[in-house]
Amino acid sequence: MRLEPVDLRELDETTKNVYEAVIVSAKKARVETDERRMQFNQQLATLPDVTAEEDGEDLNNPAQLKISEEFEALDKPHVAALKELMAKQIDYEYREKPTLSLEL
Repeated sequence: MRLEPVDLRELDETTKNVYEAVIVSAKKARVETDERRMQFNQQLATLPDVTAEEDGEDLNNPAQLKISEEFEALDKPHVAALKELMAKQIDYEYREKPTLSLEL
């Protein structure tokens, strides 16, 4: 696995500060992780069950290995989210802070 450095100046251009970029990309990564998990489980559900050997050891299932390798070849969710954020493909907005009105 090769590491790619992230230029923090690019993140500053995309967002107001680096911490904001980390939060936005982390939330996007969580969404991506959940979507991938659902896709993976749906694809596994279509495969026939492989029974275990008598000594309790699982047999290799080539179809399951193929699906696993396809998902492992994808960018990690946090890397994909950072790339999308730097390409300005993620829309985000601030929630309005509730105003406090004290009536006495």
